[in-house]
Amino acid sequence: MSDDSPPDADEGPDTTRTLELRVPEMDCSSCAGKVTNSVDRLEGIDELDARVTSGRLVVAYDPTETSDAAIRKRVRAAGYEIVGDDDHGAGELTVSVPDMDCASCATKVETALEGAEGVDEIETRPTSGRVTVGVADGTDPESITDAIESAGYDATPLDTDGEPMADAEPVWKSRRAAITGIGAVVVAVGMALEFVVTGLNPTLFAVAGRSYALSTLLFIATAAVAGMPIFRNGYYSARNRSLDIDFLMTVGIIAAVAAHHPFEGAMLAVLFNIAELLETYSMDRARDSLRELMDLSPDTATVKRADGSEETISADDLAVGDRVVVRPGEKIPADGTVQEGESAVDESPITGESVPADKTAGDEVFAGTIAESGYLEVDVEHTAEDSTISRIVRLVEDAEREQTKREQFVDRFASVYTPIVVALAIAVAAGPPLLVGASWNMWFLRGLTLLVIACPCAFVISTPVSVVSGITSAARNGVLIKGGRYLESVAESEVLAVDKTGTLTTGDLSVTDVIPLEGADEADVLRRASAAERRSEHPLARAIVGYAKEQGIDPDESAVSNFEALTGKGIRAEIDGETHYVGKPGLFEGLADLEHAHVTTDGGTALETEATAAESRPDCDREGCLDVLRDVVPELEAEGKTVVVVGTEDGPLGVVAVADRVRPEAKWAVSRLQEQGVRVVMLTGDNEGTARAIAEEVGIDEYHAELLPDEKLEWIRRLEEEGNGDSDDTGSHVAMIGDGINDAPALATASVGIAMGAAGTDTALETADVALMGDDLTRLPYLYRLSNTANGVIRQNIWASLAVKAVLAAGAPIGLVTVIHAVVIGDMGMSLGVTGNAMRLANVEPELPAEAEALEE
Repeated sequence: MSDDSPPDADEGPDTTRTLELRVPEMDCSSCAGKVTNSVDRLEGIDELDARVTSGRLVVAYDPTETSDAAIRKRVRAAGYEIVGDDDHGAGELTVSVPDMDCASCATKVETALEGAEGVDEIETRPTSGRVTVGVADGTDPESITDAIESAGYDATPLDTDGEPMADAEPVWKSRRAAITGIGAVVVAVGMALEFVVTGLNPTLFAVAGRSYALSTLLFIATAAVAGMPIFRNGYYSARNRSLDIDFLMTVGIIAAVAAHHPFEGAMLAVLFNIAELLETYSMDRARDSLRELMDLSPDTATVKRADGSEETISADDLAVGDRVVVRPGEKIPADGTVQEGESAVDESPITGESVPADKTAGDEVFAGTIAESGYLEVDVEHTAEDSTISRIVRLVEDAEREQTKREQFVDRFASVYTPIVVALAIAVAAGPPLLVGASWNMWFLRGLTLLVIACPCAFVISTPVSVVSGITSAARNGVLIKGGRYLESVAESEVLAVDKTGTLTTGDLSVTDVIPLEGADEADVLRRASAAERRSEHPLARAIVGYAKEQGIDPDESAVSNFEALTGKGIRAEIDGETHYVGKPGLFEGLADLEHAHVTTDGGTALETEATAAESRPDCDREGCLDVLRDVVPELEAEGKTVVVVGTEDGPLGVVAVADRVRPEAKWAVSRLQEQGVRVVMLTGDNEGTARAIAEEVGIDEYHAELLPDEKLEWIRRLEEEGNGDSDDTGSHVAMIGDGINDAPALATASVGIAMGAAGTDTALETADVALMGDDLTRLPYLYRLSNTANGVIRQNIWASLAVKAVLAAGAPIGLVTVIHAVVIGDMGMSLGVTGNAMRLANVEPELPAEAEALEE
């Protein structure tokens, strides 16, 4: 193994090694293309996976042909730096820090790690209680955990054998809860002696002119006992030069007792502990949503061996190629393809679709979904760490790293707010007594109150808990949002650009009309058309053959010979010894008369023009005359359908119309978006007639057809300019939804790129800002509604926190606000308030069209 290989490089029995590099500047598909093209020039590169969203490059390579150092050199040659890297390689260490549950805690951990040797980059994620550290090769994980523990937090490295996010111990069973309970009992006894049964509160002794009653000693004992966890954290805060809530509370409690205000010191210790316990409980609720995602995959899997025996193993030990057995009611343990059996599968954990999908041999299934009614044998195609659900969990966690604009504002504000209020607290406590000889006792308590108000705890957590709640709620409903800024941006996008094929339509061609002519019936037309088309690979041919089979017609029943593809026109073939033509109407020019045909009136699909067809031409003795070119073709094409004529040299036998069907929920989704004030614009490369027909069917007023990929980009930019108007705002206000592959440039250009049907699709999962995991447009109005609600919740949390802090800060210097008010309302109350408000986002559920709701019932 190379000396410069990273700690996370693995060498398997086939000598393939995997290297993962952090390339944060690789943040778009263009960047990824440059990096992968550069690395791909090396010999021995087996696989390249550029994960744009998380800024990671995963390379599988043969170490006998290239090396880690060569790969790094090619990445740098493309113009990109590798973060946390050096000449000897680098890696990444993730550490669980469960007690790090707020921004103040995260700051202390970051400060402690900044001085640790071998640490290049630090990412703290309080909402999931994790720290990810970029480390140089050879760095001992213990040195990282020691640095975190020096800040006063327990730390455990996470590896492939450990639980990524273990279940939290109930906060009420923690050591801090026990200490707080003891402190509360003792302070309650002291208060009874001090204020109720004063006769039982003797003075025990006097020191330095101050008398100490029994209640006074109980208050001091409470401050000492209940203050232990606060003093410990305050010590680490001072050691790391962090002006946070723990340091401020430590100073406040000690100062209160020293200034002979033991009751205030005791109450401050008890109430602050209660506030911290409630905050931990609230954060655990937010983390529960992440745990729910992680718990979707089963722990074990039943593997069927070559000899037919079955063995139960850990799902993490499954290898690509294993065949797993899934019985009714069991979770599918890995992504793969069904080989045997059939079952209805509940895919709601992945796609959010509540109606089970029928799966049979050849169908793709995902880890974490549930086989409801049948037995399945599935060949594993992805290991546990590469499954769709695992990628979703990783991307949801990565979403925490993307700060929203409001989070950035909150952080900047808090960094200014805290020192100003601390300075004001000192001025209030010492100023009046020194300047005008006012009471030290009174002004000390007012300064102490301001010191408590100085902590912006509730204000700082107001946005991240809302973001985590919104993103995890969306993930449970089949919508993957890559970061808080995209959760914000969706609602800010006044225009939604919609691709047609694969988005408004299913993307699969199907037969919509069969019009038999000259006495033939519908079955005869389909038999001849499918027999001729079965040798063609054209999408229209596959649609016709597939529809014929659905109607019980076997294309192989007829003898076909001398098959010939006529490029751009259709096909020619002999069916049962007679030459047939199937193709565009123009194929029959000079062969058969399409201007004078006769419709078969006892079968097939009726058109509006058939009413006029009953009137015979003056020069024809037969009824049902029809001009295919004038009457049938224009009407079908106006509906967005492609016309295929079936016939012989003697004349046409029938007309088959093929179209890309509109999704049944498309019209409803468009109308719901428009009701929410979203301007929906369709951008498509299809022809004008088809685009107009689809737009009219789904209720879109504005569409632009026959667009090349670069023209779609131009329309995105034009819509952005229209949205901005004369505003100086240079940001985009246009979202784009497409299939995540063909529309990649337009998706990348829009402010928010939304990919359809991303379940199991690596490209869409990695490149889109938002991914609808199932092909379900009902999730689109839900996404906008969730985004609007989330933005409202975040604004409410921020301004409510600011308003409460402002009122308390204004009332403290004039004696209207006490220490108890500051803790109960400003800290404990607001922390609970913003967290509870954020949890409301979990109650935002997708709406369904009335037809779908009736089906579910």
